Amino acid sequence: MNPSTSALLTDLYQLTMLQAYLDREMNEEAVFEFFLRRLPPNRQFLIAAGLEQVLTFLCDLHVTSEELSWLEQTGRFSPGLLRYLETLRFTGDVDAMPEGTLFFPNEPILRVAAPIPLAQLVETRIMNLLNFQTMIASKAARSVLVAEGKPIIDFGLRRAHGAEAGLLAARSSYLAGFAGTATVLAGMQYGIPIYGTMAHSFVQAHKDEVAAFEHFAHAQPDNVVLLIDTYDTEAAAHRVVALAPELKKKGILVKGVRLDSGDLADHARKVRRILDEGGFREAQILASGNLDEYRLQVLVASGAPIDSFAVGTAMTTSADAPSLDCAYKLQEYAGRPCRKRSEGKATWPGRKQVYRRLAATGLLAQDIVTTAGDVQEGEPLLQSMMKAGRRLAPSPPLQEIRDHLTAHLAQLPDHLKRLEAGAPYEVRISQALQALAGRVDQCL
Repeated sequence: MNPSTSALLTDLYQLTMLQAYLDREMNEEAVFEFFLRRLPPNRQFLIAAGLEQVLTFLCDLHVTSEELSWLEQTGRFSPGLLRYLETLRFTGDVDAMPEGTLFFPNEPILRVAAPIPLAQLVETRIMNLLNFQTMIASKAARSVLVAEGKPIIDFGLRRAHGAEAGLLAARSSYLAGFAGTATVLAGMQYGIPIYGTMAHSFVQAHKDEVAAFEHFAHAQPDNVVLLIDTYDTEAAAHRVVALAPELKKKGILVKGVRLDSGDLADHARKVRRILDEGGFREAQILASGNLDEYRLQVLVASGAPIDSFAVGTAMTTSADAPSLDCAYKLQEYAGRPCRKRSEGKATWPGRKQVYRRLAATGLLAQDIVTTAGDVQEGEPLLQSMMKAGRRLAPSPPLQEIRDHLTAHLAQLPDHLKRLEAGAPYEVRISQALQALAGRVDQCL
């Protein structure tokens, strides 16, 4: 059994509520929406990601005979629930913002309309997939913005919170503009370019650095990027310069060197000078080692001669903002608009649409959240993705999603590109939506 595709990868209360719905024959259409309550600290925007995995999960939704047998053995569930699960399939509709779309608080990025037992059951996995990939893509995009066009590679698998997290982080960071990943399976599964050099252990396993460099160059003649900070960084750079002519005679070119520790800017300047003076101006410098968007910003601003970066743990775990204040809430049941009024967690009722307006400059000016039937000026962001349990279009190529995001990032005003929080982007709640909320409140 693949845990990531199991319908039982959910919270117990989804099943207990499902049984209660079935007991009372509550099977009318429910509308749930996924949205963000507030931005994490120092975030100016978020990027919708994870829709592809959500749609795949919904299309494949079922309960296996093994899972049914286990549920029956627990003694917690009625025969009626087990019969329902035996033929479980997703038959609802999904509207969503395409992956790579920028969004802001109070804007639904996904809407599910389905019989309430079904719409409720899928909540946990939908939140799990959207929360993580949105969080990682948003973090990765910040690095892309401050790198000013220099390539960035995902090096985060080894410290990711599990196998799926590592794979989805590779996908999300590539979606956000990274050049590729070190995660090999992500290359196979998603078609993402894969990159890699060598580890310190490889150098230590040899009697000296020159032997290690030469051995690696012959093993990987088309990918000679040498890690030079195992012992003395500048001394290793001199050894690379001495070895490179011998390798060139054999048709092997040293493409670059990697720096992974210490004062990266200082080492980069010294190593660049050594390489240039040794006649290897074409050799590039890759920097890694506990990098995040804040350190990237400092390195780029310093003018350090670094050609590309590898970002790992901080991005894969979204270290400074490891979760999102997101929710999947009931907005309508049996045609009746619903609204949660809990203190600090109130929701806007009904099915909604988000319209985006641009300024004359082509930059983002204002978003309007309104009822689904209230047409506003601007671009409607939520699009129909599934009808009656069937996808309306095949999966877009990942490159297409990257291009979509690149176009959206180009619409960001400069103050929204900064790493520190500033004046928030304007998201207006329409009069129609406010009026609907007022009518719902009167009935409570």
